[in-house]
Amino acid sequence: MKKHTIMIAAAISVLAACASTTKPGVVGVQRQQLLLVSAEKVEQMALVNYTQQNREAQSKGRLVTKGADYERLKKIAARLQAHVGTFRDDAAKWNWQLALIDAPVINATCAPGGKITFYTGLIRQLKLNDDEIAIVMGHEIAHALREHGRERVSRAYAQNALTTTALAAAPNSQAQIEAANAVAHYLYMLPNSRQNESEADAMGLELAARAGYKPEASVAVWRKMQALDKKSGEKRSAEFTSTHPSNETRIGDLTAMLPKVTPLYQAALPARTNVK
Repeated sequence: MKKHTIMIAAAISVLAACASTTKPGVVGVQRQQLLLVSAEKVEQMALVNYTQQNREAQSKGRLVTKGADYERLKKIAARLQAHVGTFRDDAAKWNWQLALIDAPVINATCAPGGKITFYTGLIRQLKLNDDEIAIVMGHEIAHALREHGRERVSRAYAQNALTTTALAAAPNSQAQIEAANAVAHYLYMLPNSRQNESEADAMGLELAARAGYKPEASVAVWRKMQALDKKSGEKRSAEFTSTHPSNETRIGDLTAMLPKVTPLYQAALPARTNVK
C-alpha cells in the first residue's frame, strides 16, 4: 500500500511539472513540457557559466564590447526582444545581455534568462546580413523562451544524472561552479531533439518577422549552412548546425511556414521605416 501511495505521489509530481512555458503565437507551438527543476535554479547556473565564458574571452582579448559588429548585433537583439511578449509575458523583464566573442567559431547561443552569445566566425564566414542574423538570433532566443535547456536539465534530474545536492550548491562557491559546469553540459553540449529545433525555428521565425526582418532570410541562412557543409565534406563544420536536423528538412519546414509569418513582416514594415 505504501509503495502504491509513493508511486501515485510520484506520478502526480510529474504531471504537476508538465506545462507549456510559452504562448503558441501564430506558429502554434504549445507542447507540454517536463519541468522538474525550477527556472530560477537553471538561470542561476546558466549565469555562472555565462560569466565564466565572458571572463575567459576577456582575458584572451576576444570579448567585443564596441564597434560596428557589436552595435549591429545590439540593434537586432533589441528589436527581437521587443516582441518576446508574443510568447511569454515575463521575458520582457529578463535581464537580457549580449556577448560577442571574436573567434572563428560558427555558433550562437542564448542561455536561460536571456544571455545571448554570438561568435564573429558565424557572421563573417557565412557573410550574414541583418535579416539572416535576426533569424539565427531569433532561433536561439526561442530556445531560451521555450526553456529547452531547462527541459534537458529536468530529464537529467529525473534520471539521477544531476542531484539535488549539486543543484542546491551555495552561491559563489566552488561547488556551485562545478554544478554550473555540469548543468552547462545539458544546456549546450547535448543535442536538441528535432522537436525542440522545429519549435525554435518556428518561434524564431515569428520573432524575426514581427521585428520587421524578412522571413525568406530563414531559407537563405540554411542554404548557406548547406553550402558550408558541402564545402567541408558533409561533416558539418559549423558548431551551430552540429545538433540540428538536416538542412533540407529545415529548409522545407521553414518554407512551409512562410505564409503564416509573412503578414506579420508586412505589418511591421511601416513601423520599421519610421525608426531612424
